[in-house]
Amino acid sequence: MTAALEKVKRALAPYPDLQIVLFDESTHTSELAAAAVGVAVAQIAKTLMFLADGTPVLVVACGDRKINTKKLGKELNAKKVRFADADSVLQITGFAPGGVCPFGLDDSITICLDRSLYDYEVVYAAAGTANSALPVAPERLREILAARVVDVAQ
Repeated sequence: MTAALEKVKRALAPYPDLQIVLFDESTHTSELAAAAVGVAVAQIAKTLMFLADGTPVLVVACGDRKINTKKLGKELNAKKVRFADADSVLQITGFAPGGVCPFGLDDSITICLDRSLYDYEVVYAAAGTANSALPVAPERLREILAARVVDVAQ
């Protein structure tokens, strides 16, 4: 078991209702994850990291959407928002792109959930690896992470 998967399992320990699902095939992209899980791409909760005026921010959104960085900047009162590079993602979250999980992160990282996730009763977030998924209700995700709901995906 990878260190990243262990990190997620530790973070989920207080929440027995949340169980990680492992796959033999890759779930590295929203499309691959949707095929593995057997759901629409939109039901995959992709977790992306941005730097808002240099501060890391995670945005969890439906897998078929793109993040509007201008809207995100307005939500965060940030002048400059840019997509984080792979090295920054790994260094800050401890997860490689394609496996970034919104659980098990430093409390200082702002987490935003795009309201599009609420179109589904259950969404599937990565669980620290490129072959895992975590089924979770969007509101449960918001409660546990104390995440902010935003409207930034299109």
